[in-house]
Amino acid sequence: KMFIHIGNGDVIRTRDIITIIDYKLVSSSIIMEEMIDNILAQGKSIGKTSHAKSVIITDYHIYFSSLSIPTLQKRSSIRAMVENIDELQLNEDND
Repeated sequence: KMFIHIGNGDVIRTRDIITIIDYKLVSSSIIMEEMIDNILAQGKSIGKTSHAKSVIITDYHIYFSSLSIPTLQKRSSIRAMVENIDELQLNEDND
């Protein structure tokens, strides 16, 4: 199970992430604005829009993260590398 710290004290499972978009893109699309407004009205958002750099969409919530998309990508890559190292070490120990 892989988890990613998305800022603001929030940690989510990577498999729950549908997509991550740049927060600036929300205002450039009427459909995106309507979707975000709908989710905000339903109380299914986590985080503040005032400091958001990215929007992480999952099946159940939308997270507004103060971290940029490149930072989130680096965090998920580092986590994947660490898990792969752990698996390699386990395999070496079993050989």
